[in-house]
Amino acid sequence: MAVCKYGSTGDDVTRIQKALKDAGFYQGEPDGVFGPQTETALKNFQMKSGLEVDGIVGPETWGKLFPSSVSEPKVVSGDLDSRCLALTGSFETGKFFPDCFATVTGNFDGQGMSFGALQWNFGQGTLQPLLKEMFANHQDIASGIFGEKLGQLQQAINGGKSAALSFADSIQNKAKHTITDPWKQMFRALGLTTEFQAIEVRGAATYYEKGVRLCENYGLWSERGRALMFDISAQNGSIADRVKALILADFGKLPQSATLEEIELAKMRIVANRQAKAANPKFVEDVRKRKLCIAEGKGIVHGISYDLAGQFGLELRKVDGAGRRW
Repeated sequence: MAVCKYGSTGDDVTRIQKALKDAGFYQGEPDGVFGPQTETALKNFQMKSGLEVDGIVGPETWGKLFPSSVSEPKVVSGDLDSRCLALTGSFETGKFFPDCFATVTGNFDGQGMSFGALQWNFGQGTLQPLLKEMFANHQDIASGIFGEKLGQLQQAINGGKSAALSFADSIQNKAKHTITDPWKQMFRALGLTTEFQAIEVRGAATYYEKGVRLCENYGLWSERGRALMFDISAQNGSIADRVKALILADFGKLPQSATLEEIELAKMRIVANRQAKAANPKFVEDVRKRKLCIAEGKGIVHGISYDLAGQFGLELRKVDGAGRRW
């Protein structure tokens, strides 16, 4: 189940529209396009159902629309960078682990298709290396998933950007920007293998390394601090110098009598709020909720309830440069 909101398209939107129509909130014909009429109907449904009225179909709203379809997230284990990626991947895709590692979307953004926790894509050339690594090191698993279609996929990713984009164009519903079966199910199966998940973690190493440096620069020492800076690296690239100056000025105002834990939490809140304020005006509140959720360890982002300790094992606990607890 993906998070659906204004601008979303596809089968999930059609299901939502049908459910809203059955409930008496949507008057049009379900067309798979989340437009103004769908958003208004959804907000009215959320208001009557006692939900947060944000016009977004996350797990809580989905659970009200389809009471038997929402499952509990699996607790993420593994090293710190894997857990950081799972959290950011959940924000990016609207799905908990392991589904965030297996989410595939069509050409909604001009990049052909996107896949995985960070939505690596063909247009920017970020998905091809991950697939090539999988095929080179785990040919038997890839063959078992893609069968006779593996050659077609390999030819596409080895043929340059235009070949990859043409391939993506050929396997999707262009009107709905969704990958069609059997390709959708095959990519999902690929993303659910531990082998490809490990490749995704390695593919995110640059972001993790940037996050570690940011933690060092801002004096953050906790697992949640590392997750916050990883998320900033993945979503925003880094922290601009002008924002850094404001953050450090705010740090200077923190009480000297506070405990280490209180200082860590206060610093993360400052970073979260300053980074959000510097975002595109359209996304300020979205960024703020996401970053403060990490800082606080709990929160609701895109309608999804997060508990970082319980779901991702990310706590206010000290880690060294290699991500080891101490």
